[in-house]
Parts: sequence; structure tokens; C-alpha cells
Amino acid sequence: MKEVEKAEIKRLSDMLDALNHKDATVIQAGNAELIAKHEEEKEKLAAEIARLKAVREKKLSTEAQKLEKLFSREITKKEQADMGTLKKTVRGIVVVHPMTALGREMGLKAVTGFSKKEF
Repeated sequence: MKEVEKAEIKRLSDMLDALNHKDATVIQAGNAELIAKHEEEKEKLAAEIARLKAVREKKLSTEAQKLEKLFSREITKKEQADMGTLKKTVRGIVVVHPMTALGREMGLKAVTGFSKKEF
């Protein structure tokens, strides 16, 4: 799942990191106006990052709530080894790994499949 928010958070975090690295040289220069401008820019970036993280978390939460309504069970190691066959036999299955953002949001402990019908 390509996430626009994730990419934007990464880009803004990189910009914030670059500003933090420039701080030492700006402080040594002693230009109060430039220091104030850097601080203002850092505050804007931090606020935007926080907003995007909240949006991303809300999307994950709604996705998790949709999946909770479906039939679910753990995927066995044998099924994990042959995921193609599983996906062909169970149309519309969504497999969630516990180490993904969605899996952590749902609190999964094992690879789990979600489907409209039992499998």
C-alpha cells in the first residue's frame, strides 16, 4: 500500500533534520534574524509532521476497523509458504503481517488472513 502521507512525512523529516544540522553554523554566525527564521521553520515542519502522522494513524485505524468485521484466522506456515494458492482459493483475502503498521495497529501476534467467507 503506497502511502502519500508516509512519503511526505519522510520528506519533511529530512528537511527538519537538515535544519537541525545547520543550526550549529547559524548560531556560530550569530545572526539573530536567521536564528529566529530557522526556529520558526522548524516549528512549522514539526507541526506539519505531527498533523500528517495523525492523518496516517486515523487511516490505519479505519482500515483495521474494516478488517475486524471480517472472518479472520491465523495463516499456517504451510499456507504462508504457498501464498499464491491460498489467494487463488480464497478470493478477496487480505493477509496482514504483525510487523507492518496495520498489524501493529491491530495488535496481531501472527500472520493473519481476513476474508468475507470462512477459509
